[in-house]
Amino acid sequence: MNINATLLGQTIMFILFVWFCMKFVWPPIMQALSERKKQIADGLAAGERGKRELELASKNAAENLREAKQKAAEIITQAEKRSSQVVEEAKGIAKEEGNRIVASAKVEVEQEVFRAREMLRQHVADLAVAGAAKILHREIDAKAHADLLTTIKAEL
Repeated sequence: MNINATLLGQTIMFILFVWFCMKFVWPPIMQALSERKKQIADGLAAGERGKRELELASKNAAENLREAKQKAAEIITQAEKRSSQVVEEAKGIAKEEGNRIVASAKVEVEQEVFRAREMLRQHVADLAVAGAAKILHREIDAKAHADLLTTIKAEL
């Protein structure tokens, strides 16, 4: 065995092996590595996008919460104003009703006073007529005296 022929054979076999690997093995490995590199880059980019979206969503949630609190405070303020308006309206209605009841009572009292006066006037007239009738029983002309009594009764 000659070392030169073996070395030359091994060199040719090594060159064929390198050519075979470069032609058939290396491209799929490089493609797989390239795809994996792209996948990793896409994953990192998606992670960054997710992080930004999370921050944005957090900011939006905080803003929505602030707006909701502000609207709640406005609603409470409006409710308080409306309740005070309702109380004032109820007070006004109650005052009007009280005034109406007082006016009605005054009218009723005036009517009662008028009726009492009329009854008293009628009673006095009846007493006057009765007294006059006793006096007139002694006199002869009853018709003239009846007219006189009617006139006195009307005046009282």
